[in-house]
This record gives sequence, C-alpha cells and structure tokens, in this order.
Amino acid sequence: MSMPHIPVLLKEVLDTLNPRDGGVYVDGTFGNGGYSRGMLEAADCIVWGIDRDPHVIAKAQDMEAEFPGRLKVVEGRFGDMFELLNAQLRAGGVSGVDGVALDLGVSSMQLDQSERGFSFMQDGPLDMRMEQKGLSAEDAVNDLDETELADIIYQFGEERHSRRVARAIVKARTEARITRTGQLAEIVSGVVKKSKDGIHPATRTFQGLRIYVNDELGEVDRGLAGAERLLGVGGRLAVVSFHSLEDKRVKAFLNERSGNLPNPSRHVPDTGVKGPVPTFKLLKKGAVKPGKEECKANPRARSSRLRMAERTNAPVWPPYGQDGERSAA
Repeated sequence: MSMPHIPVLLKEVLDTLNPRDGGVYVDGTFGNGGYSRGMLEAADCIVWGIDRDPHVIAKAQDMEAEFPGRLKVVEGRFGDMFELLNAQLRAGGVSGVDGVALDLGVSSMQLDQSERGFSFMQDGPLDMRMEQKGLSAEDAVNDLDETELADIIYQFGEERHSRRVARAIVKARTEARITRTGQLAEIVSGVVKKSKDGIHPATRTFQGLRIYVNDELGEVDRGLAGAERLLGVGGRLAVVSFHSLEDKRVKAFLNERSGNLPNPSRHVPDTGVKGPVPTFKLLKKGAVKPGKEECKANPRARSSRLRMAERTNAPVWPPYGQDGERSAA
C-alpha cells in the first residue's frame, strides 16, 4: 500500500530557514511541494522549486496557480541550481537568496509508483530513472560486467554480499533479460538472507542501482556548491538526508566550508599557509533527528538527518570563486 507524502522534519526545516516576508527561497528538491508550501504559508515570500522529474513538473502547475507569482517551479537538477536560477534572480533584482532547502534521495511518490521501478514492493519495469531518460536500471543489470555491478552495489548500496549478488545477476541474465523489479528482487533474495532487523534482502541492491543510475551523490556535491553560490549573506541552508552516503557528504562539505575541521597533529609543521575563508557558519554541530512521534506517524522519517548552516560574507571557494572575487550573490 502507498503512503501519503509527508514532508520529513518540516518544522525543523522551517525553523532553520525562518521564512520572512519579501524573502526569496529555493526548494531544490520540490517533489510534492511540502517544504515549498510550508515556506509560502509561513511568510509572504517567493519560492523557486526545482525538480528533475517531468511528472512532478506537470503536477506542480496546480500549486503554482494556488500561489500566483509566489511559486515558480522549473525543470532540472538541483545540482544545476545556480545555472537554472541565477540569471532570472538577478533580472528580478535578487543578488542572493535567503534560503535553500534540499530533501535528498528518492521521494515517497516515486517509490509508490510501481511503473517507475524504484521499489520491489510492487512489480514493475526495472527503470529507476528520475528524469526518464538515459541509462536505466535495466540497462545496468543486463549490460554491465560482473565486476562493475559488484562495485556499484557495494559502494552505493553498502551491500557486503555484492559480489555474490552480481554473480547471481550475471547468471540469471544469461537465461533471460532482467526487465522487472520482481525478477531482480527474487534473484537477490536467492543469495542474500533477510536481515535480523527485517530489511528486505534486495533493499541495498536497489539503493545502489538507483544512486548509480541517477548519479545521486554527484548531485549532492554539485547541489551544495550551487547553494554556496546562490545564497546571500545570512542565507540559510537546510539539508535532509536519508542514508549515510548522503549524510557523510553533507557533513564533510559543511565542516570544510565552516572551518570545523579536526586540529592538525602537533607533529605537523605549521607552514603558515591559510585556506579560503569559511563560507558557512554551522547553526548546529551534528545532525537533527526526527522525534519518536514523527517516526511513528511517518516511518520513512526514521533514517532522516537534518544539517543546517548560514552563509557568511566570504567569497565562494574555488573552482567558482577566483582571485578573491565572488562569482555569485
């Protein structure tokens, strides 16, 4: 059964962004528009939504009509937010946005649509493409060699039995092309036991393929750099992630950009060379986790983590900032 889409950590995200009248905000992963709606209802502000899924763009028109002139949704990847929005923002006299919200990974709507092939809970075509173009999960499992498949499932799915899974996939595809989510789930279940915590044997394999097909970790890196470029001084960044691979990247970026790095060993000589000035100030060390009530109401929130930071007046870091000049707001 599908579950209603409920924005995860919505209150905490809104508390972080603190929408104000006249402010301009970016919802880089629009989805069902939960964060956008929260911002628009909290203040008389403008929200730019971004989503790479054409189904989302089509549905967003109704919400744009509900908030005429205040909600503007564009099709594209949040990793390209600077390229998508900068010219339009500057044309409107906006030199830097007041907040950026990112809800990483696949949306509940995509998981619930069996025809999209993101989930094995209902049988469907083995697709997994958010944009519905380019390499699909079907292409990957049928055309990549065994070593490549094992590496993808291990690195992106964190499946310790990745070699066993890849071997089973290659063997199965010699008999018939793997085209359905149910087929793949059955193949994986044949070589991976159900875990003690009840997680389905195919969960990690499906995660690994989905991340690979959509270059999700590359998007995280590009999106964080894009937010650094778009945010004005004092602008807030709120990022919700759902698994360790995403969260590690967000944590590393914010720690680096805020200067919150481990102290070097006293045995390492001080060269006197200083790095770029921090572009962010952490609003909280560590991540905010959902409470028990939210997890009970929305089981998908259990693994979520929110990290937050505020933009300083420092120049954008290379490769976008050059010679101390700011290439953004």
